[in-house]
Amino acid sequence: MILQKVPTSDSLGNVYFTDQPNNRIYKYDIKRELSAFTDRSGRSNGLYIDDQQNLWACADGKNQLWKFSLDGNREIILNPSGDVKFNGPNDVWVHQNGNLYFTDPIYQRPYWENEHDTVGHQSIYLLKDEKPILLDSTLVQANGVVGNSEESLLFVADIGANKTYRYNINENGKLEGKTLFIEQGSDGMTLDSNGNLYLTGNGVDVYDREGNFVQHLDIPEDWTANICFGGENFDQLFITATSSLYSVKTNVKAVR
Repeated sequence: MILQKVPTSDSLGNVYFTDQPNNRIYKYDIKRELSAFTDRSGRSNGLYIDDQQNLWACADGKNQLWKFSLDGNREIILNPSGDVKFNGPNDVWVHQNGNLYFTDPIYQRPYWENEHDTVGHQSIYLLKDEKPILLDSTLVQANGVVGNSEESLLFVADIGANKTYRYNINENGKLEGKTLFIEQGSDGMTLDSNGNLYLTGNGVDVYDREGNFVQHLDIPEDWTANICFGGENFDQLFITATSSLYSVKTNVKAVR
């Protein structure tokens, strides 16, 4: 098993994560049982479960966003024809109002059927009313994305520039007030109820809401891909790395 991307949790605390090279999404439930959610994931990378319990998946093999119900039914929402050019949707976060944000870097995969590097920028997009809106094309290589609906904040990691930015989300869902949050990029990210931001790559680094370093979590693998809160009380940190899934009990909880 090669864990490429994002764990995400449903309303019960069950955690879902991808094994992208093997085209699968797995479910790790609150009873600590592992099962296959689907073995036809569209080579999905980033995942996020919204407040309506839809599982959004960055099916980057076809440059699409797929929406699964938790019983396994699937719709193709972004680019159903496959004709629109993207690099490969990578990571995704959904605001409580339904607006969806996704990053589109280029990571050419050996199992893709053709070359994807056709856009000329590696950016962050808003998907609103099923239409993609380009938000910021100045990033070197956008990757991890996470937000806080209550505070109307979005964090985007520019892994190519080794920076993470914070944006304000305006009433139209677009971004403004871009500020450098920390001189560190990230593959995946999550936030906790205290406003701390968790970055991944060489283990996990935690920063408070002002960007001050809080803690490092060492993960004994070459790469730490992504992270989320889950479990019955949403106080367990689930971490995907090169070949394993880890969990850590914490004193904080998830935020949406």
